[in-house]
Amino acid sequence: MYIPKYFKVTSVDEIRDFVQNNSFGTIVTTEQGKPIATHLPFGLDEKDDGYYITGHMAYGNPQWRTFETGEDVLVMFQGPHAYISSSWYEKENVPTWNYQAVHLYGKASILEKDELIKDLTIMLEKYEGNRKKPVLWDKLSPQLLESELKGIVGFKIKVEEIQAAYKLSQNRNETDFTNIIDKLQNEGNASSEQTAEQMVKKLKNHI
Repeated sequence: MYIPKYFKVTSVDEIRDFVQNNSFGTIVTTEQGKPIATHLPFGLDEKDDGYYITGHMAYGNPQWRTFETGEDVLVMFQGPHAYISSSWYEKENVPTWNYQAVHLYGKASILEKDELIKDLTIMLEKYEGNRKKPVLWDKLSPQLLESELKGIVGFKIKVEEIQAAYKLSQNRNETDFTNIIDKLQNEGNASSEQTAEQMVKKLKNHI
């Protein structure tokens, strides 16, 4: 991913939090030179030897078989994004797009059954734990779970390279920056408002 110096993010803690909060991503591999991708929810596991991305896909999805080649796997995560009109600048310029994105590269391997169960248990706790009637792993029938496990393949990816870009108008002057935030907050759509929130957060972190 091309990342100009203004927008490069290097804080591992910041990137970790971003992935945890934007965990629905895209995994990309190649099959006979052709890129293939699947959109999935992912987990992030920190171990003594570094970070691992975890996930699962349908057994019928042929992408998991590409893990056997040993080639690098790319997982992409994206945050809020928004169009930035050049009419919001003090001086004449061209429009652009603000966004947040993280690319993680590494080698993928298949999870053993017990590892997959642990990963699924953690995922259910993350997304069900705060609900009024959470559907957690131990509340589902063993028969259902055993049947479902046969239909999926779990995997983990040892993170070997991280690329992170927060393009949030950091290269604009203070007047333009604050005006962009104001305009985004009044665009009337959730993604623009969320982008503005990230710009405000970025500003506070540098005060």
